[in-house]
Amino acid sequence: MILQRAGVVTLALSCTMQVMACASGTVQPPHGPGGDPPPAGGGMEHVAAIAEEPRTESATASRNTNPPDTKPAPDANVAFASTTKANAADSSAPAERPKQITARHVLIQYMGSERAGSEVLRTREQALALAEEVLRRARAGEDLGRLAVEYSDEPNAAARGGSLGRFGQGQMVPAFEAAAFKLKVGEISDVVATPFGFHVIQRTE
Repeated sequence: MILQRAGVVTLALSCTMQVMACASGTVQPPHGPGGDPPPAGGGMEHVAAIAEEPRTESATASRNTNPPDTKPAPDANVAFASTTKANAADSSAPAERPKQITARHVLIQYMGSERAGSEVLRTREQALALAEEVLRRARAGEDLGRLAVEYSDEPNAAARGGSLGRFGQGQMVPAFEAAAFKLKVGEISDVVATPFGFHVIQRTE
């Protein structure tokens, strides 16, 4: 009987000491595994939130992420280079040479030139200087037909205004033909030397 009372007293004293310790903060309430306090609701809500979070982010990323555009951008430099080459090829292509043209000219002869008349007494140097004067005046705007009347040594040139009419390739001496067929309509040549003397040529058609 005495022992039972002593046990009761000991148990009561132990409970009193625990209550006092809890009140003073020296004894912490029991924690969950690992020392962390158990979450409210038995921790199930916290676990569910953690498990759900990555799935939500993944789904959002999947919805908001567009597939990469794999179509190659056009290369502007290549396109530009191709266009430039095509234009260069077009501009470098020689213009088709006409089969026939019309032209007029002023012929300045000198002593010893082919078919020069006996009235031609100027030297070759004098003839060249006179041809260059005719060229200067023609390019300054004077009419070559009028200059032919004034200066040309070709027979009947004055009546025709120096016109040669229409002629084709192979009908004139090579130097004259080469110069005349290179001209544009209305263009005046440089002084051209042939066995007949010095010519200033203008293409008319």
